[in-house]
Amino acid sequence: MMAAMTPSAAPTAPIVLQAQPLSATAMAPYGWVLDIDQAFAGEAGRAINAGTSRRADVPGELALSAQGGRALACVFRARAQSSVGPWHLLERHQLGTQTFVPLGGNAPPGHGDVACMLLVALGDERPDERTLQAFWVHPRQAFTLKAGTWHHPLIATHDRDFLVIERVAPIPDCEVVTLTRPVSIQWP
Repeated sequence: MMAAMTPSAAPTAPIVLQAQPLSATAMAPYGWVLDIDQAFAGEAGRAINAGTSRRADVPGELALSAQGGRALACVFRARAQSSVGPWHLLERHQLGTQTFVPLGGNAPPGHGDVACMLLVALGDERPDERTLQAFWVHPRQAFTLKAGTWHHPLIATHDRDFLVIERVAPIPDCEVVTLTRPVSIQWP
């Protein structure tokens, strides 16, 4: 007698996102962007140090002190990953912002104008698939994720260091969820 075969679950079709350049307008629901070239174009920025320097502040309000947290500046040394995925999880930090500033790095041909890929979403209990966005980040852009923004861990397009400013506290603030469908990213 042959055993009855149970149908296997059909593979879940991935969500395919078109990556777009990171801009303040597109990033607004998820956080803030500092484009260094725009910040210092012409005579932009504020003169400091008796006029020997100019200053541009990262926009947005950093949230780093909730529930006994404190600000921490650190460096992430990211290894290159395929920017297209598929990506299967997102994380969020409910109590604090995270700011990423690309530092130096040697870019392979064709990706010299991209420091990392940013995959973000909104949502309360889980990421809302309808709000998923993929951005490619230029090496001269910094970005801050708002507290509670779902995001994929850092996706560097080539080996690179990032200055990161984030909240640290005795109790970790990192919630990780597996997506119901994997996400793949296409370049323009």
